Amino acid sequence: MEVSTGCPFLLLILFMAILAGSTAANVAELDVYPKVLKKSGDPVKIKWNGISNPCALDWLGVYNPATSSDENYIGYVFLASSPTWKSGSGSIVLPLLNLRSSYQFRTFNWNESEINNGTRRDEMGNPLPGTRHLLATSEEISFVNYNDPSQIHLAFGEKDDEMRVMFITRDEMRSSVRYGLMEDELGETVEAPATTYTRPNMCDSPANSDVGWRDPGYIHDGLMKNLKPGKKYYYKVGSDEGGWSPTYSFISKDKQSDETNAFLFGDMGTSLPYLTFLYTQEESKSTVKWILRDIEDLGDKPAFISHIGDISYARGYAWIWDSFFTQIEPLASKVPYHVCIGNHEYDWPSQPWRPSWSYAVYGSDGGGECGVPYSLKFNMPGNSSLPTGTGAQATQNLYYSIDVGVVHFLFISTETNFFKGSDQYAFIKNDLESVNREKTPFVVVQGHRPMYTTSYELRDAPLRARMLEHLEPLFTNNRVDLALWGHVHTYERLCPFRNFTCGFPENSTDGHFTMHMVIGMGGQNWQSKWEPRPDHPDLPIYPQPATSLYRSAELGYVRLHATREKMVVTYIGNHDGMPHDSVEITAKGR
Repeated sequence: MEVSTGCPFLLLILFMAILAGSTAANVAELDVYPKVLKKSGDPVKIKWNGISNPCALDWLGVYNPATSSDENYIGYVFLASSPTWKSGSGSIVLPLLNLRSSYQFRTFNWNESEINNGTRRDEMGNPLPGTRHLLATSEEISFVNYNDPSQIHLAFGEKDDEMRVMFITRDEMRSSVRYGLMEDELGETVEAPATTYTRPNMCDSPANSDVGWRDPGYIHDGLMKNLKPGKKYYYKVGSDEGGWSPTYSFISKDKQSDETNAFLFGDMGTSLPYLTFLYTQEESKSTVKWILRDIEDLGDKPAFISHIGDISYARGYAWIWDSFFTQIEPLASKVPYHVCIGNHEYDWPSQPWRPSWSYAVYGSDGGGECGVPYSLKFNMPGNSSLPTGTGAQATQNLYYSIDVGVVHFLFISTETNFFKGSDQYAFIKNDLESVNREKTPFVVVQGHRPMYTTSYELRDAPLRARMLEHLEPLFTNNRVDLALWGHVHTYERLCPFRNFTCGFPENSTDGHFTMHMVIGMGGQNWQSKWEPRPDHPDLPIYPQPATSLYRSAELGYVRLHATREKMVVTYIGNHDGMPHDSVEITAKGR
């Protein structure tokens, strides 16, 4: 009998070829264009195809640096956001910030059966996508210049004829600020020394972990001096080696001005074009948009911005700081951007001042940053500082004051010791007692956690009691006109208060009463409960107490305009950019 061995062997080869072809046809592919970006914020288009059996939970991971492990993405987008995802192909467009290193994208399959199987969760309790099933990896995406000066922001200097500008580069290179009164003739130059911080400077996770830490680059700080009052100055920052920024402009301070313009809010945060480990603040974009409109409407009148704590909400995820400073640059490159510290910049379990009564107040809200990024990325007037006790840089920008036109603004820290006998208490007392009311008829104090609020914030009740004991007498004895607070993500105008008693300075014969406002509605929309009323304990929406003259859960900001005769503070809502509440405080009797 004849036996043939050739045909079965050929059939086996043919079968293997068909199988290989079928497998190749089902391999997912991922492409990105362009692969080199010119400037921070430029968009890329991410395209994928060849995903067999696509699932609604398939996702795209955003990685920076490109060498990050699969679980250490900076963000993610579900492929189902593309209208063609069910075909196994689709595309997404994302803007990318210059984070001083290259990006990479990766697609993963993730199915419902894996959600509760040891899945990591974000701060809202939502499951974070799993990385077990990698589908495709893109080529790296880079920027033309990683030293392109970015995240530019201004602040007042110690003297009236100074203006500070800060910015970021990747490398520690010699950089400077060029400025002058004519756009095409920037005849003055000052050096902008650089500093940075490192991973060991962070005090806890996630700030010092693989998932949260990213190199912050170098922070440059240049101080423009000898500015003529009330003039429009042009400036640019950078170096010949690393490149120069576009030319920006600002209006210098005029200490003789009879007018003050300011935009004030707390708790703004930032928006990201992708999901990440934390909840981010989409509404912050509207706050920036409307304030930019108002600044442009002022023309060549000077103004400044005050952001009273809970700045970026990075909480240990470093790239969120980059997003925040990029988002505010259109504002902060035009007008000084002033801040005070909040719990989400600072608090950690071993912070230096943590009395026994405060254990429910001060927790781990800073995400392990212990105030270091906040202290180095801003440089406010004054020299207030507090050692961290960890070997990291001291916490700065805690308390200071500035005169702007006819208003004296005092910034305080509710996160560090303000008790009688503390350095901060001595500063506040001396500052308020030294105000020249002929020069600045109005005094405004700002801090993060409120002294008064009808929000049902039981956790902070011990702190409020101590603020009333130690700080309120300084406010009333020195006739503080207005106290502004954040932390509660609403707008509320309370009556002029002293020791929980309402009064009005214009007609009171029983001492001074300070008006309080809560303005933590800059972008974060976690809403607190209103304080319950004893006669309506079961209502889901509690009646407004008589002490609360106006309150709203709509996000926005307040606009302050003052002359020597009166100060008007107006609440602007983000849904329409229009005024929704306003109060006038007069300088009568001063």
